[in-house]
Amino acid sequence: MLSRLRMIFAIPELRQKILITLVLLAVYRMGFSIPLPFINQEVFAETFRKMQDQQGIGQVMQAVALLSASQLGNATIFGLGIMPYISASIIFQLMGQVYPPLEALQKEGESGRKKINEYTRYATVLICLGQSYFWIRMLSGGLGQGLILDGFDTWYYHLIATVTMTAGTLLLMWIGEQIDEYGVGNGISLLIMAGIMAQMPAAGVELLRPAFKSGVGLGTPAGIDKLLPLAVLFVAVVLAVIAITQAQRRIPIQSAKHVRGRRVLGGQKQFLPLRVNQAGVMPIIFASSLLLFPMMIFGWLAQAFPNQTLQTLSSAFGSGRGLLYNLLYVSLIYFFCYFWTSVTFNPKDMAENLKDYGSFIPGYRPGAHTEKYLDQVMTRITYVGAGFLAIIAVIPTMVAMGMDISLLVAGFYGGTGLLIVVSVALDLIQKIDSHLVMRNKPGMLESDEV
Repeated sequence: MLSRLRMIFAIPELRQKILITLVLLAVYRMGFSIPLPFINQEVFAETFRKMQDQQGIGQVMQAVALLSASQLGNATIFGLGIMPYISASIIFQLMGQVYPPLEALQKEGESGRKKINEYTRYATVLICLGQSYFWIRMLSGGLGQGLILDGFDTWYYHLIATVTMTAGTLLLMWIGEQIDEYGVGNGISLLIMAGIMAQMPAAGVELLRPAFKSGVGLGTPAGIDKLLPLAVLFVAVVLAVIAITQAQRRIPIQSAKHVRGRRVLGGQKQFLPLRVNQAGVMPIIFASSLLLFPMMIFGWLAQAFPNQTLQTLSSAFGSGRGLLYNLLYVSLIYFFCYFWTSVTFNPKDMAENLKDYGSFIPGYRPGAHTEKYLDQVMTRITYVGAGFLAIIAVIPTMVAMGMDISLLVAGFYGGTGLLIVVSVALDLIQKIDSHLVMRNKPGMLESDEV
C-alpha cells in the first residue's frame, strides 16, 4: 500500500489534484470555526443540547446535519451546509423527466448540462435565502430567549445573517465545483463524506467513554463482549455495502457482423452491466426526509391537543424505533427505489441505442422485445437492491436497541451515512485508478503481477 501511495504522489498531475482536493476540504472544515455574528454561542450550544435530549428532535437534527454536510450544534457561516444545492439539483433532475424544455436541454449534451447547472445555482440562491431567513427567525423567538445578543435582534441583523448564511452555502457550492474541475472525485459527495467522517471521533469517544470508568471486562457497559461484536458487525456491514454497490447483472450482447470490402467487422460478444443498486443512496435520503414530516406534525398535534392516540403516534415516529415507523420506512425505500430507477434508467432508450449500434440480446428481437426484457430484468434486480437498502437502513435501530448504544454510534453501522461514505470512497478510488491506468500503472486494488 505504501508503494502505491508513493506511486500516486510521484505523478505530478495526480499529486496536484489530490493536494488541491485536500486544501479545499480543509477550507470547508475551517468554515465551521467561523461563528455567525451576533449569536450567543454559549446559550445556543446549551439550547441545542436540550433539544437533542427531546424525543424525536435529536433524530431530526442528526438527519439534517448528516444529509447537508453541516454541523447544527454550532451557529456558523456554513450552518445550512450544502443541502440547498442538493435540493435544487434533485428538483431539476426530477423536472427534467416531466418538463419538456428541461428534457430537451438534457439531450443537448455539454451545453445543455451547463445551462441546467446555471439554473440550479439560481435556484440554490433562492432556497438559501428562504431557509436562512427561517432559521434566523427561529433563533430570534422560536427556540428560546437570549440566543441573539442584546441590541442585535433587529430586521437589519436578520438581513445580514441571512446573506451571510447564503454566502456560506454558495461558497460550499463553489468549493464542490472547484474539486470537480481541478481536484479528484465528486466535489459535493466529498463534502458530505467529510462531514460524516468528522462525526466519527465524537462517536468513538461516546462509545469508549464507559471503558475508562468501568474497564472492558465482561458485563461492563463497554466490555469486550460488546466491543468485539460491534467491530465484527461493522466490518461485515462495510463488506456487504461494497459488494452490493459493485454488484451488477451482466446481460450478454451480440453485435451484428458488417462486411467492409473483404473485411468482416463486428460479431463480438459483450456484456451490458446493470447495477443491482441502481438508485444508490437516494431512496434512503428521500424516505428518511419524508418521515420527518409526520414526526413533526404528530409531535405538534400531541402538544396542542393532548390525546392518547396522538401521544402514541408521536412516540412511534419521534423515537424512530417503533414497528409502525420501520414498516413505513421500508415501504418508502421500496417505493423510492423503483421511482428513482425509473427516472435514471430508461429501457426504451437503452433498447433503441442497442438497435442503432447494431447490437442485440441473443434470443430477443431488437426494439420492443428488448425493451420489455430489460424492464423485467431491472424490476427483479431492483427488488433485491431495495431489500438490501431496507436492511441497511434498519440496522442502526436494531444495533441501538439490541446493544443499548446511542444512535450516533449505531449510525455508523448502516443507514445513509455508511452508504455515502462507502460509495464516495469507491468512486474516489476509481477516479485515481483511471489516472494510473492511463499511465500504464497498476490500480490501487490491482495486483502488481502483470
